[in-house]
Amino acid sequence: MCRGYHNDVAATEFSAAEAALLSRYFTNLDRPVFALRNLPEVVKGALFSRYSRTEKSLRRVLLDEFVNAPESGFSALAGKPSDDDDMVAVRRAEEFYERVLVGYGDDSVAELAGAHVAVERTSTLAAKALEDSRIGISPLEKSTRYVRFDRPGPDGRHLYHRGPELAHPDYEPAADSLFTAYSSMVEPVMEAIRERFPLEVGETDRAWKAATRAKALDLLRGLLPAGTLTNLGLFGNGRAFEYLITKMAAHELPECQRLATDLHRELGAVIPSFVKRAVDDRYGGPSAARMARIRTEVARLARQDQAGSQSGPSVKLIEHDPDAERKVVAAALFPYSRAGLNEQGEDPAQVLEALLGDRANRRQRAPRALEHATYTFEIVANFGAYRDLHRHRMLTQDRQVLGTQLGYDLPPGLADLGMEGRFAAAVEAAASAHAKLERDAGAALAQYLVPLSFRVRWYFKANLREVYHLCELRTTPQGHPDYRWVAQEMFRRVSEVHPRLARYARFVDLGPGDELERRRSERKLDEKLSALDHGVR
Repeated sequence: MCRGYHNDVAATEFSAAEAALLSRYFTNLDRPVFALRNLPEVVKGALFSRYSRTEKSLRRVLLDEFVNAPESGFSALAGKPSDDDDMVAVRRAEEFYERVLVGYGDDSVAELAGAHVAVERTSTLAAKALEDSRIGISPLEKSTRYVRFDRPGPDGRHLYHRGPELAHPDYEPAADSLFTAYSSMVEPVMEAIRERFPLEVGETDRAWKAATRAKALDLLRGLLPAGTLTNLGLFGNGRAFEYLITKMAAHELPECQRLATDLHRELGAVIPSFVKRAVDDRYGGPSAARMARIRTEVARLARQDQAGSQSGPSVKLIEHDPDAERKVVAAALFPYSRAGLNEQGEDPAQVLEALLGDRANRRQRAPRALEHATYTFEIVANFGAYRDLHRHRMLTQDRQVLGTQLGYDLPPGLADLGMEGRFAAAVEAAASAHAKLERDAGAALAQYLVPLSFRVRWYFKANLREVYHLCELRTTPQGHPDYRWVAQEMFRRVSEVHPRLARYARFVDLGPGDELERRRSERKLDEKLSALDHGVR
């Protein structure tokens, strides 16, 4: 048998034959951070797509669902030896990049090569740090809607981050209590939901079970602490990965610093030329030290008392441009005009109608001219909602330290089912333990214990084009109610100051949403699957 994962994972995950096969496609078989290699791009894409909706590790997904699937056509490649000519080509490519990067300093060529990396059993907090790199990195994370998080690890313990920095007597008992509450409520909540929303005529058993299960997990995700372990798939170019490693090395959380080391090692096995400077003594090391120094000095200057009172979630429009409409119209006309940007003077109503009047669906993206209107929002909402909205990369955002002082959200659906008491007791007990951990270990480490239902304050600075995209996507009826409310409020704030610009975002849904959010989507999925089946026949 191959040696198993460290960090308390069983040592018998793969047989000798499986290990021999997998070693060709992964940079290691016994660590939680690894890169993919020798795989067709289409297989890598399919692997990561499958990754977010399964409890399996990525290596096991490849074995069970691709290599061992006789209809995949991939099993024939499993034992194919490497081609020496291909290896020579790789060496030549590495030599080329080495000359350009080191000899000429043209960093942009590092964007021409990329890698897929899996990061498994990392905390939700660390996942946010990894996903915070917006440009050049495409992340996909395990979903709290489709995957139960109460399955124990191979050692029988709940899956949350443990490390020497968290050796506080209250940490593990409090985290265990949250997971126990989550696990004990999943089945009762699911049964209650199924009683309230019985199978309808024409609805398949698969669709009904999937929708009701998703509803239950949505209601309970707020019990999960920020230290909950998750899996991520990352695809990025070499330049982006280099900067990500440097940033993680400078992070205040030891877990993130360890991830920087892991990422550097694994990416060094597949794109060594692009990440070699990430933590070196000349570039990466000093850059990381500077980031850490700036964080310490600026934190010392920041106001630490909590000004004013916060009674619940909120979305405030902090800043907007009163002249935005004129700027959008001028930018729209500019490519077709011979006049300067500030010399465009046509009727705004006609221009906006020509620009946006015929949008038939939200996938017909608003044009670039809308990027000339910008808005800054300050948002207070639960960390689960932030976790979803944080993934929008075409905006500027930052958050404050996750804590308990802003209160938490009790899912209304639980109150409707008469099950809110157990939820409230669990998160309030965690808040009490968090206060002790914060006092003894500091606010940064205490974040690991904060349930996702607690609120956090953050800001978004976004242009109107991204506001269209975010609000049209995140207000669809099947979306989670928490982030759906935030997106609706963002759009309402924009509509108040720029009604004519907002009018063309026709696919923002300001309605109450679906009580059983996934029901319509699962039915549509059944229709698509049926059509595919008939097409095959």
